[in-house]
Parts: sequence; structure tokens; C-alpha cells
Amino acid sequence: MAGRAREVVLPLYSALVRSHFGYCVQLWSPQHKKDMDLLERVQRRAMKMIRGLEHIFYEDRLRDLGLFSLEKRRLWGDLVVAFQYLKGAYRKDGDGLFTRACSGRMRHSGFKLEEGRFRLDIRKKFFTTRVVRQWPRFPREVVAAPPLEMFNSRMDGALIRLI
Repeated sequence: MAGRAREVVLPLYSALVRSHFGYCVQLWSPQHKKDMDLLERVQRRAMKMIRGLEHIFYEDRLRDLGLFSLEKRRLWGDLVVAFQYLKGAYRKDGDGLFTRACSGRMRHSGFKLEEGRFRLDIRKKFFTTRVVRQWPRFPREVVAAPPLEMFNSRMDGALIRLI
């Protein structure tokens, strides 16, 4: 690649590579650490191509560019889709996908998602299980946001603080 400027590499990477990593991530999300590391290595290499960022730590490069790691992006994608299900965007297809636990003593979000019990370990990596485990980590103002746009902006701030 001839141009290594931020204005060249970042849009190309975002359009041609990162969009594939985020497409239907709720279905194909990697389950093993070695697979996650392999995907993350692609982003590391692309961000290292940007002139002036070659000798900076990966996390600092991402912060400087306003990006998240692929792990955080997968979590963000999972939570956005879960939010849409919980707000009724997929009533026909997602009916019964998540179960709300009813209790009057909720600390954070006002409602808690109930985690299912499974015999097989493979279910521990499913979309619903991943979301149920992460949901309580986010404050009430994030998960109780009425419109999706507000949820997205609040989720960005929460991801920066929490993870």
C-alpha cells in the first residue's frame, strides 16, 4: 500500500476488513482464545501500518484512532442486538429468546436477564448466554435508554469505562 496516512488506511480497513468481522457476529463469534487472538492480530497489523503509530502500544493506538478492540466490538454488537430484542424490535422471531428475572431488588438495570441451565458446555458460548453474563455490568442509564441511538452512544461511553 503506497499511502500509510491515517486518512487512507483507516477508511480502507473499516470498509473492507472490519465490516466482515462485525457481520452477523452474534452467530459466528469465535469461541476459543486462539481464534480471537488470530482475528485481533489482523487489526493490530492494520493499525500498525498507519504512519506515526508504528511504535505505540496497541491499546494506545486504538484510543488515538477512536476504535475498540475486536473483542469489545463483538460485545457491543451482542448488546445492541439484545437491546433490540428486549425492546420488541424482533417480536416474531425473538419471542422467548431472553427471560427476564422478576425481582424487586435490582441494583443496576431495573431488570435482570435470567441465565439458563444447560447440560452441554457448547451452550456457554451462545449469543444469549454471552449477553446475559454481560448485561448486569452496565449501568441503568445505558440499558434502560429508550431509543437505540441513545443506547449506542451510552454504550460507547460505558465500554470505555468498564472494559
